[in-house]
Amino acid sequence: MPHQFSLNQTIRKPAVTSKGGIVASQSRRAAEVGAQVLAAGGDCVDAIVATTFALNVLEPWNSGIGGGGAMVLYRAKENRYEVIDYGMCAPQSLRTADYPLSGEGAASDLFPWPRVKDDRNIHGPGSIAVPGVVAGMEEAHRRYAKLPWKDLVAPAARLAGEGLLVDWWTTVTIAGSAADLRRYPASAAAYLKDGLPPTAPWGIKAETRLPQDALKATLSHLADAGPRNFYQGDLARSIASDIKADGGSLSVEDLAAFRAHVREPLAIPYREGKVLATPELTAGPTMAHALRLLQQSLTPAGAPDAGAYVEYALALQAAFSERLKDMGDADGKRSLGAEYLAPACTTHFSVVDRHGNIAAVTQTLLSSFGSRYVTPHSGITMNNGIMWFDPTPGTTNSLAPGKRCLCNYTPVIAETKDGKRLAVGASGGRRILPAVMQLVSFAMDYGMDLDAIHQPRIDASEGAVVIGDARLPAEVRKALAARFDYEESRLQAVPQKFAFPSVVMREGAVNSGAVEIFQPWADAVAEA
Repeated sequence: MPHQFSLNQTIRKPAVTSKGGIVASQSRRAAEVGAQVLAAGGDCVDAIVATTFALNVLEPWNSGIGGGGAMVLYRAKENRYEVIDYGMCAPQSLRTADYPLSGEGAASDLFPWPRVKDDRNIHGPGSIAVPGVVAGMEEAHRRYAKLPWKDLVAPAARLAGEGLLVDWWTTVTIAGSAADLRRYPASAAAYLKDGLPPTAPWGIKAETRLPQDALKATLSHLADAGPRNFYQGDLARSIASDIKADGGSLSVEDLAAFRAHVREPLAIPYREGKVLATPELTAGPTMAHALRLLQQSLTPAGAPDAGAYVEYALALQAAFSERLKDMGDADGKRSLGAEYLAPACTTHFSVVDRHGNIAAVTQTLLSSFGSRYVTPHSGITMNNGIMWFDPTPGTTNSLAPGKRCLCNYTPVIAETKDGKRLAVGASGGRRILPAVMQLVSFAMDYGMDLDAIHQPRIDASEGAVVIGDARLPAEVRKALAARFDYEESRLQAVPQKFAFPSVVMREGAVNSGAVEIFQPWADAVAEA
């Protein structure tokens, strides 16, 4: 693809190694919050809860208490894996008649669905599904936490009190959604300055911050009142009241009924080890398909060569093709389907503690800033999970009350044949699966450590097109170009051509962590 960027730039982020715990996140400051919890004696799950709420404040366009997600956990003492699923679902109070087709072609956010009148399923109160993040944190905390709930939410409230610090990355991210943020007064007040994206000042001693007073009050209240208040207390009533007043369908009954679910992970045998993935309405089943094909076709030797990258592309294309044949929340189809994905905004972080407990955690609002709707009284940026559903009646994935949302995230924990464990996931919409599969292969097929974060990857999520990292060796690029509709891209922050992974590994009693090298805020942080 044409570009104007430097051909000589080199970026590296060395892996962090420690016998203590590590949090690897797209936000360094959120990872620091999690690492501080580990240093205070917290469990891996305590760090998950604290990091999640910190991300809501620091990176509000990707995830937060207005969204959903899933985590894969390994509990070292019990030698057990499990999944906590807190994906979003359509409100029971939703009326499909409120989403008439406009007859104006495809949806405006790159889904194949027919366009809905006023894009009601894409932005605004009508696009909001029942959020699950707080319920997911509630369930994880109930099962494994060592520290009080209040102590884990309080750091996020303090960060909100500081206001959102504006740098160039903040500006670029807000600019991408500013046209829709301007539609909703509370959203414009939270993220824009005079209706425009905020910019960082040039002066070295000057700074720009966006006040987050309503969010601070909400988090402080949630810290004191506990997680059920989000679903059954005065906070639930405030959220539902705001959304109803502005024309959405989410009700207090929808919130009260929501629960996170503990599920058995999808266990995928691979190279005398195993990969534990999220089941059902995630990309976990597609990961299983791709790894099954890869195990049959790839004979690893030395380092990944041209033949390996060709096999990566073939396995991914075949798995995506199967995934897109059938899709939706229907009996017998939950492990087959998937959505054609718009460029989603997601966050992934991975955690390991000093005792060997490990987690891969992925959370999302779906689009950047989700619905672009901020609740006026509580300051919560809400998801647009309704966009995951086909507004055309009569399909497996048709919009319907109470239906679970499809999602593309793929948090996994891999266990190699020699006993190493790797927790990995990524952000990047449909590009997540190719990144996670290749990182798993780098570790399980080639024995790489976390310096593998620098290994060039491909993406094969765009149908027949295969995208190669321009840093790939010439013989690899030549082989891919001979076999596929091949395009190249350099690493770049926006728009993403490859997913942004965050990964931790445990080998013996030593932990390590690494993150995407080109994501400007990402870091792995060890407990002090």
